[in-house]
Amino acid sequence: MASKGAGMSFSRKSYRLTSDAEKSRVTGIVHEKLLNDYLHRIFSSPDHVPPAATSRKPLNFQNLPEHLDQLLQVDNEDEESQGQAEGRLGPSTVVLDHTGGFEGLLLVDDDLLGVIGHSNFGTIRSTTCVYKGKWVYEVLISSQGLMQIGWCTINCRFNQEEGVGDTHNSYAYDGNRVRKWNVTTTNYGKAWAAGDIVSCLIDLDDGTLSFCLNGVSLGIAFENLSRGLGMAYFPAISLSFKESVAFNFGSRPLRYPVAGFRPLQDPPCADLVRAQRLLGCFRAVLSVELDPVEGRLVEKESSEWQLQGQPTILLTLAHIFQHFAPLLRKVYLVEAVLMSFLLGIMEKGTPAQAQSLVHQVLDLLWLFMEIHYLRLTISILRHQKSRKFLLSNVLFDVLRSVVFFYIKSPLRVEEAGLQELIPTTWWPHRSSREGRESKEVNEETAEERLRRRAYERGCQRLKKRIEVVEELQVQILKLLLDNKDDNGGEASRYIFLTKFRKFLQENASGRGNMPMLCPPEYMVCFLHRLISALRYYWDEYKASNPHASFSEEAYIPPQIFYNGKVDYFDLQRLGGLLSHLRKTLKDDLASKANIVIDPLELQAATMDDLDEDDEATPAGTQRPMQALAMGGALPLPRPGWLSSPTLGRANRFLSTAAVSLMTPRRPLSTLEKVKVRTLSVEQRTREDIEGSHWNEGLLLGRPPEEPEQPLTENSLLEVLDGAVMMYNLSVHQQLGKMVGVSDDVNEYAMALRDTEDKLRRCPRRRKDILAELTKSQKVFSEKLDHLSRRLAWVHATVYSQEKMLDIYWLLRVCLRTIEHGDRTGSLFAFMPEFYLSVAINSYSALKNYFGPVHSMEELPGYEETLTRLAAILAKHFADTRIVGTDIRDSLMQALASYVCYPHSLRAVERIPEDQRIAMVRNLLAPYEQRPWAQTNWILVRLWRGCGFGYRYTRLPHLLKTKPEDANLPSLQKPCPSTLLQQHMADLLRQGSDVAPSFLNSVLNQLNWAFSEFIGMIQEIQQAAERLERNFVDSRQLKVCATCFDLSVSLLRVLEMTITLVPEIFLDWARPTSEMLLRRLAQLLNQVLNRVTAERNLFDRVVTLRLPGLESVDHYPILVAVTGILVQLLVRGQASETERATSVLLADPCFQLRSICYLLGQPEPPAPGTVLPAPDRKRFSLQSYTDYINAEELAQVEQMLTHLTFASAQAAAASLPTSEEDLCPICYAHPISAVFQPCGHKSCKACINQHLMNNKDCFFCKATIVSVEDWDKAANTSTTSSAA
Repeated sequence: MASKGAGMSFSRKSYRLTSDAEKSRVTGIVHEKLLNDYLHRIFSSPDHVPPAATSRKPLNFQNLPEHLDQLLQVDNEDEESQGQAEGRLGPSTVVLDHTGGFEGLLLVDDDLLGVIGHSNFGTIRSTTCVYKGKWVYEVLISSQGLMQIGWCTINCRFNQEEGVGDTHNSYAYDGNRVRKWNVTTTNYGKAWAAGDIVSCLIDLDDGTLSFCLNGVSLGIAFENLSRGLGMAYFPAISLSFKESVAFNFGSRPLRYPVAGFRPLQDPPCADLVRAQRLLGCFRAVLSVELDPVEGRLVEKESSEWQLQGQPTILLTLAHIFQHFAPLLRKVYLVEAVLMSFLLGIMEKGTPAQAQSLVHQVLDLLWLFMEIHYLRLTISILRHQKSRKFLLSNVLFDVLRSVVFFYIKSPLRVEEAGLQELIPTTWWPHRSSREGRESKEVNEETAEERLRRRAYERGCQRLKKRIEVVEELQVQILKLLLDNKDDNGGEASRYIFLTKFRKFLQENASGRGNMPMLCPPEYMVCFLHRLISALRYYWDEYKASNPHASFSEEAYIPPQIFYNGKVDYFDLQRLGGLLSHLRKTLKDDLASKANIVIDPLELQAATMDDLDEDDEATPAGTQRPMQALAMGGALPLPRPGWLSSPTLGRANRFLSTAAVSLMTPRRPLSTLEKVKVRTLSVEQRTREDIEGSHWNEGLLLGRPPEEPEQPLTENSLLEVLDGAVMMYNLSVHQQLGKMVGVSDDVNEYAMALRDTEDKLRRCPRRRKDILAELTKSQKVFSEKLDHLSRRLAWVHATVYSQEKMLDIYWLLRVCLRTIEHGDRTGSLFAFMPEFYLSVAINSYSALKNYFGPVHSMEELPGYEETLTRLAAILAKHFADTRIVGTDIRDSLMQALASYVCYPHSLRAVERIPEDQRIAMVRNLLAPYEQRPWAQTNWILVRLWRGCGFGYRYTRLPHLLKTKPEDANLPSLQKPCPSTLLQQHMADLLRQGSDVAPSFLNSVLNQLNWAFSEFIGMIQEIQQAAERLERNFVDSRQLKVCATCFDLSVSLLRVLEMTITLVPEIFLDWARPTSEMLLRRLAQLLNQVLNRVTAERNLFDRVVTLRLPGLESVDHYPILVAVTGILVQLLVRGQASETERATSVLLADPCFQLRSICYLLGQPEPPAPGTVLPAPDRKRFSLQSYTDYINAEELAQVEQMLTHLTFASAQAAAASLPTSEEDLCPICYAHPISAVFQPCGHKSCKACINQHLMNNKDCFFCKATIVSVEDWDKAANTSTTSSAA
């Protein structure tokens, strides 16, 4: 829809012809003489006599407005004659006299031309009368009942029994009874039907009165009318109850004009002349073609005309429609001029040509007259009857209503008029938002500063034009949400709610079928207009109801989610399916919300194989209309229709479950319960929504945690609920999609800068290269001009400050709704999942999509909102009331992203201490049976920046490559949380079972992840070494890289644990410490041996640098292992270091060469010698001085020296062990434990590790009751003594 705002002025101020180049760009390649001839041909004088070419004034787009004003001047006689006519008295605009010229009760339309009878026999007359001449008016018969239509004088007196034609000096025609009336009655005319048009003619020159039916004369009805002084006749009608008609006194062309008779209201003669002249100019455009090559005008048939987007023609049409659009506000001109013009097109040429031309004319009307069409729409919707009809039958048919609120993004900026609004283009440098590495940007030059400011002024001009359209669209929605127009029927708001809910249902159910969905770009515009209108009515209600809340405090009360008054279709709830929740939580509903679920009704609702014929329902037991409002407590008799299995099944497809919904009419005691039943959209009445005396409507079943005073009107709560659902359906998706325009600008700007840099460095003698670079520079510049103007449009329509505030308001609504729902305990499970999704996604949109123009930090209450969202994520990512896998994963991912950014991490630290501790406790739960990878990622982010060599943002070997998205959470600068680390240390230290179970699961997952990684790189290496051409599956490479990243992150969590709580591994007074330390040493040695072996598998795969394995490198995994070893062997107390050393050296996989590898040494140095300089061809931690400080390197050297000495001592002191005495499981340690009652043996490390996961014996599968120490010498002596 509107890419160009109507009302645009093409004066000298906003449209300039300053140079030949600019002329070619804006007006097309048309020289001055051809443009002059063309404009004179189009805008010729009214008499069509062209002046001599030498005497006429040259025309161009600068002086065209002045010429048009002269062309549209109308003679004074035409101007003054309008409204003055001999023989007529009263206002020039003739309407029905609703102030004093009526009798009885009548409903008059907003335009004062339509009337509906609302009493026995009401009468009304017009505001204008006639006393001389020949006059006519028409009446459209909308219903064919009892009516008397005709004329009366001002002295006629009517009542509920006598109307027009029943008194002296009143005359009427009655097509229902086919009679004429003047005190007495006789047969006359023909019977009328709904849709007929009656013409009422009065000839006061001859004193006769006659009628026509659909243009056919019925003959003279009355003669010898009273005339003379004081005798003037008014159009009048009397009609029975619910009969309706519409008058046309001349406000629109008469359907059946009669020669010699004038309508009571004169046509707008002056405007009619102007409109006809402008259409004459338009016809000239259709029949004249510009030939800029030969510099001449070409005559052609208008039926062959094609809109090709020539700027000269478009600017000419813009001037025509600038004057034509305001005229079309008058219905008379639309019918008399525009419709006749379109009908004339249909009569010329072939049907295909006529249809094509009509479509092009309509395209032009929408292109140049959008604002006027919106104003016309507003005028129509202000008419109450038309508004309700359109709501019920037209607006929500397919996408008609949504189109009214859409502002189309232009594909061609020339046709959108953006070149005139934004003549100067500019493109921003990629800014450093939160989470992006700041890069030095050259200082802005004076020229760039001027361009930027000119561009910003153009953007403001564009925004003001768009705001005009948006305000009109909001006005339309305000009319549709009116709830005070319920005279004679349902108010507009409740019709809108019914249609709006169906609209949401169609889009929610069609999410997998894209052609059935409303386009996301339509949804974005619709959502913003809906929020504006909703907040207007919300605050208006607050102004008249002090106990209500402002829209700034809005939320959805939790009872709406479980009382069945709002249908959520088949959308998932937090606790699962609605039918399941109503079964499992029926006792909670009864105790907390006074709601009872009928067991028989639930049973009927869940019997999917129930046959309709099994239990036929008598016709007489169908639910009456008034049953919708029934209410009462449990002792009331149960209506028969509540037991209908057919009814239960019919409602099941609408709302997942069928229960009985009955609304109380009186206050309930604490012991009384209310039966509830889900209502379909069509079944609901206004009382079901708003409630009435002792009926809470949508708020039925209020939990004790909720306030008694309502927030606002219940209907507005449902509109708000629909707005949240709309955001979830497709708005967030579209917000992310539109960011692509900004990304395109950045990419082209970078390409342009690179090209300009190459131009500066290219030798002047290379003309061929210079020509290609200059061509590329031109292409990039033109593309950036287009994209920068389009970006301005996107920022004004999608990412403006006002739109950002709308999304922020929606975020805060969701946060309050979740907080209030959480207070209801188990009933929180009834909340639809999309509330949590919208809270997560809207925050993501505000943080990632609206920058750098607008920052989330500037929003009111930003810190508080961040903290509230942090509290929700921290509490609910492990909430047992939430069962959906997808939403649980979304919460976990959101929390993982949240702790990556400093501002949001500080928000997590601001939540109450008990909530922080509960969050960390959930993070430390065993990794089995849950998404442990995300949990581990969160713990790693809390540590990143504190570990050994763990202060990097990107891995060293990836610094030269460009990241796909520098704003990814994984690429953020380290921001560790010492506060959360302390909570973690306290929990691991104090809980006797927390540390063993947590660390056992971490070690298990590390063993699995690294083993999978090694297996995959073996397959990749084998595929790469085959002679035949092989391609490694990209998915396999991705899984391989993921296993490597998981191994590194698990190692970092172990490093954090050992650093914070070393006693878990080193205090052997704890029952599991030795076992955990031995397992840790085993895994560390396994990793070191696989990664550090000379010319090993790992080296070869890293050297390949396959796409997808970029993150696989020596540095990340070796520094993680080194951090753990340093903490165990260097930083601890002497006794602890000794234990760790003995366990590490006792592991049969330990190799001192692997430790030497860390410092680039092939063999361990001799005792007391200085370490040599590392070989640059070999890996060495000493090569990463930017990432590892001197103190850390010294600790590694100290560790190597310590292990060299300790291993030499261990080798000297070790005694050979017979094979019979070795553990039959690991063959690394001597037997030291015996199992009871079976008596099998192994080392303590193996059995303790086994018992962490399984209680069955290795060998006989008997259940192990206890494990006792076993010493061969002691057992041998005991046996001997016994013998």
